[in-house]
Amino acid sequence: MSQALSERTITLVKATLPALEAHGMDIVREMYSRMFQNPEIRDLFNQSHHDANGSQPRALTGAILAYAANIDNLGALAAAVERIAQKHVGLQILPEHYPHVANALLGAIAHVLGEAATEEILNAWGEAYWFLANILITREAAIYDDLAAANGGWKGWRAFEIAEIKPESSLITSFVLKPVDGGPVLRHQPGQYLTFWFDIPGQPPVKRNYSISCAPNDATYRISVKREPHGLASGWLHDNARPGMVLKVSPPAGEFFLPEQVERPVVLLSGGVGLTPMVSMLETLVERNPEVQVHYVHGTHGGQTHAMGEHVQRLAASRPGVSSSTFYEAPAGNDAQGVHYDHEGLIDGAWLSAQTPIQDADYYLCGPRPFLRALVTQLSEAGVPNDRIHYEFFGPTDELLAA
Repeated sequence: MSQALSERTITLVKATLPALEAHGMDIVREMYSRMFQNPEIRDLFNQSHHDANGSQPRALTGAILAYAANIDNLGALAAAVERIAQKHVGLQILPEHYPHVANALLGAIAHVLGEAATEEILNAWGEAYWFLANILITREAAIYDDLAAANGGWKGWRAFEIAEIKPESSLITSFVLKPVDGGPVLRHQPGQYLTFWFDIPGQPPVKRNYSISCAPNDATYRISVKREPHGLASGWLHDNARPGMVLKVSPPAGEFFLPEQVERPVVLLSGGVGLTPMVSMLETLVERNPEVQVHYVHGTHGGQTHAMGEHVQRLAASRPGVSSSTFYEAPAGNDAQGVHYDHEGLIDGAWLSAQTPIQDADYYLCGPRPFLRALVTQLSEAGVPNDRIHYEFFGPTDELLAA
C-alpha cells in the first residue's frame, strides 16, 4: 500500500463511472454469484442481506460508485472504510479472502460490460481494488491485534454460554452471555455489536450482528434480539435458546459508539429494537458520567412492543440530569399515558427542538430506515451540525440518509 495509484488508473476508473451507474447492480450481483460458488466464501457473509430485497448488493454498488467518484480524494471515504473494516473484523474476514473477491469482481466487470471492459480497464480496476484492499487489510490487522491484546480480548470465535434469558416485550428477548473459558470479557465501547456464528440444523453457517445492550463490564455481555418476521437466526434464538447453550462469538466491533470523553449533553434517540445500543450508552452515562445531561427518547408501536421500559425509568430516576421520554405510535386501551408512555405519535424534529438542547447536544440515533431518514434530516434542518449527529442502523448502509 506504500505505492500510490497511478494517474492513468485514476483517469480510467473515473471514466468508467457512467458504465458503473448504468450496470453497477448487474456487476455486483454477478460478482456475488461467482463468489458464492465457493461455500467457504459464501459462509463468510450474512445471507439475510442477499435476499430478494438485495440490500447488500445495493450497498456494495453504492460503495463502488463512491470509490470510483472519489478515487482522487480518498480522504472523503475514511468513515466508510472504517465501517467496512469493522464489519470485516466482526465476520472474521482475513487477507486470504481478498483474492477471491478480486477475481469475482474483475470477472463480473468483464462479463457484464463485454467488449467495453478492455484489458486496460480491467488492469486499472485491478490496481484500484488492491489499493483499497491493502488499506482495509492493514486497518483490519491493527483492529485484530488491538482486540487480542486488550484485557479480556480474543481473536477469532470464542465460546460463550447463555447465562440468562429475559423476555423484554412481545418481540424482544435479552440473552446474557458469559465465556465458557471463565476468563474476563473485553470491555466494549457502548454502541458496538457482537457477531455470532450460528450452527442451525439444516442450514449453512449463519452470521448475524447483535448490538450489546448493557454497559461495559469484565464478566458478561447482554444482547436484546427482536424476533424478525421470517428471521432465520432471530427465530431460532427465540425458539431454541436455553441457559447453558453455547454460541460462537467474535469480539466487539463497530464504529458507532459513545466516546470515552463526553463533553456535551447527550440525546439518545431510538425506534423499536434500535434501543439496544442506546440502553448500553444510557447505562454507561449513568455509571461513569454523572455530570452529563442525558435525554433518552424512544419510540415504539405500543405497550406490547415496548422493551426495557421499567429498566430505563429506573436508570433515569437514579440521578439528576437524566430524563426519559417514550412515544407510542398506536397505544392500546391498557396503555396508560404518564405511566407506560409519555406521548402519542412519532418523535419529530419540532418536539426535539423544544424539549432537548438542540444547539448544544450530541444526538445518537438508531432505528429503522424511515425513522432515521426523518430524524437525521429534521435535526440537520434544525441546525444541528453533521458532526453532532451520529447514527446506526442494522444492515448494510445502502442509502444516503442526510445531505
